[in-house]
Amino acid sequence: MIMFRNARPADAERCFEIEISAYEGDEAATKAKILKRIETYPEEFLILEVDSEIVGFINCGCAHEVEMSDEDFKELIGQDPNAPNVVIMSVVVDPVQQGKRHSRALMDEFVGRMRQMGKATIHLMCKEHHVPLYEKFGYQYLRPSASDHGGMTWHEMSMQL
Repeated sequence: MIMFRNARPADAERCFEIEISAYEGDEAATKAKILKRIETYPEEFLILEVDSEIVGFINCGCAHEVEMSDEDFKELIGQDPNAPNVVIMSVVVDPVQQGKRHSRALMDEFVGRMRQMGKATIHLMCKEHHVPLYEKFGYQYLRPSASDHGGMTWHEMSMQL
């Protein structure tokens, strides 16, 4: 059974386990960052559970002006829950659970919630091999990113809501 809910502080450990299993090296958020995101903005930290087990999540912040290479924003500096633009910081599904359309279900639920909240756009950065996946979800490719987060090359994408 699939269920979506907002994150709670007790979820930080499991979310961290998934984060480090899916992201490489320094691109993964620390457990402290995940907990801060949950505590600061739980309404935009969406959890996907399958049979009562957390298998994935999306977390984000909101801004009036989007600057994807702004590392301070990942610390929620300048984050405004009333701002119209959503900036995704993590989209992750446990690697053991990948290939089961969980990322599609998670993204569809997230986008629906952002529409209900009256948001205008969703922005994200991804690696090149994920660009086609996000295009299938309805995102448009914008440009290579100026960010070198985690020593990686990133690409910026967005969706109008």
